[in-house]
Amino acid sequence: MVPKVGINGFGRIGRVVLRNALETGDVEVVALNDPFIEPHYAEYMFKYDSTHGRFKGDIKVDGKDLVIDGKRIKYYQEKDPANIPWKDSGAEYIVESTGVFTTIEKASAHFKGGAKKVIISAPSADAPMYVMGVNEDTYAGANVISNASCTTNCLAPLAKILNDKFTIVEGLMTAIHAYTASQKTVDGPSSKDWRGGRAAAQNLIPSSTGAAKAVGKVIPELAGKVTGMSVRVPTVNVSLVDFTVRFAKDVTYDEVKAAIKEASEGPLKGILGYTEDDIVSTDMLTDPHSSTFDAKAGIALNKNFVKVMSWYDNEYGYSRRVVDLIVFVSKKDAGQ
Repeated sequence: MVPKVGINGFGRIGRVVLRNALETGDVEVVALNDPFIEPHYAEYMFKYDSTHGRFKGDIKVDGKDLVIDGKRIKYYQEKDPANIPWKDSGAEYIVESTGVFTTIEKASAHFKGGAKKVIISAPSADAPMYVMGVNEDTYAGANVISNASCTTNCLAPLAKILNDKFTIVEGLMTAIHAYTASQKTVDGPSSKDWRGGRAAAQNLIPSSTGAAKAVGKVIPELAGKVTGMSVRVPTVNVSLVDFTVRFAKDVTYDEVKAAIKEASEGPLKGILGYTEDDIVSTDMLTDPHSSTFDAKAGIALNKNFVKVMSWYDNEYGYSRRVVDLIVFVSKKDAGQ
């Protein structure tokens, strides 16, 4: 049975999760909630997307609901998650994509409206985090879970392969990250992050990220061995992980490439991509992989010290994994 899904927060990730759900057919989105976007504006925002292009299907508003390709999707505008009547639409798996309700306590408000499970589309301070292809097999039935971040989803599969094959001693990551909705079009106030308040399209902006440390949560043996930072760059979408790593074992760069290619064609197929083409960031727009290893972009200094580079569509690839995680969890919950 296809899981019935509700989405709370119809921003970038909420809309792209819906696009992925419609594209794959693996889940059925039956309800949306966003208190700040009325239905006709939601229709417009979903139909026209500056990054991923115009929606190719049919979408219209009927009463207060959206109808997409002939299927009705209930549309609510509740500010408090506890007041969203998910049960009325049959939504059991809720994608919490507001970026606000990211703890177990806050996300649990969805259960009052009839939700069965909440998947947070962001890192969480206390909910268990799962990265598809890395640690989803440790899922033990928690009702509130996190899909981690887009950058963790890019780095973790790569780190898992490298650690399994060659044993990572330590690693540093730089996420060369497209700007996001939280940044400014022109210089503006940002009291907690002064650099983050500078114009996104004009600057390279060093920033902090917990994405690398989060790898230690999904791969416990790497806890304390990997950390990193981010540089926000003037592109609207698609990011690049730069991971410099020291191995316990002697290895050549060709062996690193071979290990990653083997995984991309085997256990991590569909999650990890591999390319030897001379691609640039726009070539990865709307790519559904969590991570695409760029074989030509990496380099080795010696037998233990290697830099690897991997691309990710920080919206589309990440949102595809949200869908995949819901499918995985629903099967587990059903005892399959």
